[in-house]
Amino acid sequence: MFIVVNNNSKEGILMTISKDQNGRSYSRFWFIFTLLVGTFTMSISQSSLSTAYPTLMRAFGISASTVQWLTTGFMLVMCVSMPISPWMLNNLNFKTMFIGALALFDIGSLMIILTPASWGTSGFWFMMIGRALEAFAVGVLFPSYQSVLLEITPTDSRGTTMGVAGLVMGSALACGPIVSGIVLKFFDWKSLFVLFMIIITVIILMAGLGLIRDVMPRHETTLDWLSVILSIGLIGVMYVINQAGKNNINWALDGTILIVSILAIAWFCLRQLHLTEPLLELRVMKTFNYDLAILLTSISYIALIVTTIIFPLYYQGVLHVSPFVSGMSLVPGAVFLSILNPLTGTLADKIGFKPTMLVGMTMIVVGWIAGLTMISHLSLWGMIICAMVIEGGNAFVMMPAVTLGANSLPNELVPHGTAVITTVRQVLGSTGVTVATLILTNAANHSISRGMSTLAANLHGYRLVFITMIVVEVIGFCLALVLKNTKKVQK
Repeated sequence: MFIVVNNNSKEGILMTISKDQNGRSYSRFWFIFTLLVGTFTMSISQSSLSTAYPTLMRAFGISASTVQWLTTGFMLVMCVSMPISPWMLNNLNFKTMFIGALALFDIGSLMIILTPASWGTSGFWFMMIGRALEAFAVGVLFPSYQSVLLEITPTDSRGTTMGVAGLVMGSALACGPIVSGIVLKFFDWKSLFVLFMIIITVIILMAGLGLIRDVMPRHETTLDWLSVILSIGLIGVMYVINQAGKNNINWALDGTILIVSILAIAWFCLRQLHLTEPLLELRVMKTFNYDLAILLTSISYIALIVTTIIFPLYYQGVLHVSPFVSGMSLVPGAVFLSILNPLTGTLADKIGFKPTMLVGMTMIVVGWIAGLTMISHLSLWGMIICAMVIEGGNAFVMMPAVTLGANSLPNELVPHGTAVITTVRQVLGSTGVTVATLILTNAANHSISRGMSTLAANLHGYRLVFITMIVVEVIGFCLALVLKNTKKVQK
């Protein structure tokens, strides 16, 4: 039930008074605020550690390939917990689920904070356990917060609300390296997790005081443990993808892992299609617009995450700026993305999703083409502007595509739909980063072996990465062209 105070503005939409599952009224503004601040903080933790890698390598005496597991392992665990989120939404009180996920994140952060660097490699792997707990919590909440927002928002206002929600997925990803760069400049690496823990603890208190309510209707089912086990195949695929770019890879072992993982995923998919109450309802992919929405949000996410990783590498490796300057160079793009996210949601509500996403894909393609022409000019500000255009275009695509996909489904399938979208987006995003890094490294090394200077070899590698990204994003533009305008399907 929605009691709208003023539906003529974004503030009016968010200030709607609604009823929870117990019939008690609550403020949607404070509900959404608490939900997004908590998820935003957890999202930042996903991308914040890359800046801290050199510090952690020195502290624990570990190699670059080992420290990378803080990010790789995080993504692997997320991929397993994401498919479980629809079952949790259908079977658990949302307030309990939200506070539980935040508490799990806090426990993981505390383990990391208490890890002594004197333990060396053993300490690092103890720290990884804490990181895995954080990742499980983030993986559960990422699809869930989107499902909840779609559930409590009237259909004609979903674009605006999900535009605000885009601050969590897009802006937090871009802000992660910035936040860590600032914190590490003045404090030690543990201060980063202390900051996360303080914010999450405050959100737990706010949620416990009643700002978060049980808003999701429950359809209790039995958890299919075999499906949960089979979903671990996603970890195997992601693991091999992340190993592909490394030297001295054991293809016999990794090839076996890949084959077994693919077979497990295939079994998982077949099982979901034959179960009366599947863990993850894959029949949502029979909807044309929903399938396009998955691809569009994933392609825009690839552009965003590759930008936040490849551009800083260019700044430091080619332009030779400091890590702090490299991190701060991401600020304009992150600010531009944050400003546009809420506006693009409103725009999608007014003019439709197809025109909105065509604008976004055009910006992304133009940004990568401009970046390709600017690489050889060695201009920091020129590349910053290109990154701003790419990240700005992402605001027109990633969350509007999620909303379009949800609007193409019956209400009871929205949690499954957002879980599928989020999982596919995470897998393809990780694949995009791995492929981009692989192209960059191999192209540069091959050019150096042929006698090219280090600068020329690096520039050649970046050109190939940008050309690859242009091809991928042009495909995204073509997908946006074939979108169909459909109305919300009612149960």
